Amino acid sequence: MDQEYERRLLRQINHQNLPTEARLSKCVSVTCSPVSVKSGDRFIPTRAGSNWSINFHYANENCRSPNQNHKAKDASSDSSKDAVAYAALLRNELLGAGIETVPDPHTDDRRHAVLSQDSHSLFRYTVHTKRVPFDSDNEVSPYSLSPLSNKSHKLLRSPRKPARKISKIPFKVLDAPELQDDFYLNLVDWSAGNLLSVGLGACVYLWSACTSQVTRLCDLSVDGDSVTSVCWNERGSLVAVGTHKGYVQIWDAAGGRKLTSLEGHSARVGALAWNGEQLSSGSRDRVILQRDIRTPPSAERRLQGHRQEVCGLKWSPDHQHLASGGNDNKLLVWNSSSLLPVQQYSDHLAAVKAIAWSPHQHGLLASGGGTADRCLRFWNTLTGQALQSTDTGSQVCNLAWSKHANELVSTHGYSQNQILVWKYPSLTQVAKLTGHSYRVLYLAVSPDGEAIVTGAGDETLRFWNVFSKTRCTKESKSVLNLFTRIR
Repeated sequence: MDQEYERRLLRQINHQNLPTEARLSKCVSVTCSPVSVKSGDRFIPTRAGSNWSINFHYANENCRSPNQNHKAKDASSDSSKDAVAYAALLRNELLGAGIETVPDPHTDDRRHAVLSQDSHSLFRYTVHTKRVPFDSDNEVSPYSLSPLSNKSHKLLRSPRKPARKISKIPFKVLDAPELQDDFYLNLVDWSAGNLLSVGLGACVYLWSACTSQVTRLCDLSVDGDSVTSVCWNERGSLVAVGTHKGYVQIWDAAGGRKLTSLEGHSARVGALAWNGEQLSSGSRDRVILQRDIRTPPSAERRLQGHRQEVCGLKWSPDHQHLASGGNDNKLLVWNSSSLLPVQQYSDHLAAVKAIAWSPHQHGLLASGGGTADRCLRFWNTLTGQALQSTDTGSQVCNLAWSKHANELVSTHGYSQNQILVWKYPSLTQVAKLTGHSYRVLYLAVSPDGEAIVTGAGDETLRFWNVFSKTRCTKESKSVLNLFTRIR
């Protein structure tokens, strides 16, 4: 036999005896790859990053924008709680996590999942030589028809906190013509007697939240003056009115008569704050005057520390310290006896009008900056430390703490004109309310601490339920053309 023919015949026989996969791989390697690569017959996968639930969660978050994530969380708060409970149930049954209560969906649940998986080996071999008694935490009764463990039963029976729902629309909208669009003024305040005082142009009007009746308290047009600030005393019987010419008038709300008119300022009075029978007033002349309405006007204290207009004043709940904010970007803290500030904070980059003392933590002060700053900052006035800060994204116009919970509400101007409800100290946003078409320059809290009213240059007052689920159903029309219900 020809040697060449014998060689070709043997090559053909050997090729037919090879497995199909080997022939295919050989053909592919010969025809497609110019360089032959030798590889083993074993494939060992790596499971370093095979935490599929976490990776899938991250992938979903990366595919969405932050706004979409926030909207999805707001729209499905109930479904997210159900998903957290289901995930905890699966970890109990599959990984033995031993979770007995449903975690808060707002907390970082991924860290708990990683810890529970690290502390329990998924692939382990154990020999049970003795059955665990019924009263153990890991087993159920042998007569039970449920496949779940005792831990999972406790998880399902654990009380679930009802979802916090804040209405996105105001429950009342009132017309307020001539409500000025001026950042440095304070034209809205709510009294302990449930009366709302509003400065509109040269007049101050009182609106009763109980009867919806409107009365005009004073008219400064006869003197060629206008209203720049209003503030109720703690009992809700007297209202102080700051004017453009620098006067501070004290009015008896029940009698509708002016008690006194205080002089001393050379420019408009944009900020007022009561402290018992004492009244503090801040002006564009950069001076804060502290006066007792029971004593002669000569007995006054002049507090000079700001270099520009004073636009924010708030007394602490213990009546010992006064916080003042100015257009010079400074936040000052005064005590009841010194003529110089005891503390000075200069971290804000814009005017400080929004000031609020916490009623829950002694010495905790919150402040907000203007358009160039946009930050919400917290201070420990007992030690002088800066605690926390967050960028709100808009000019901060007002701040107010809740009386019942450790939360606060802020109103904003440029450029989103939003109303935000914050949880402290986590500084997570509980709600975001929109509706005003102008800067939300004015804010007041109802005497029961459940509702707020906001005012803006769009000449409307909007009432929101932010700290309670109760809803006001009583509505009636105003006697005057002012404060008429829009919708």
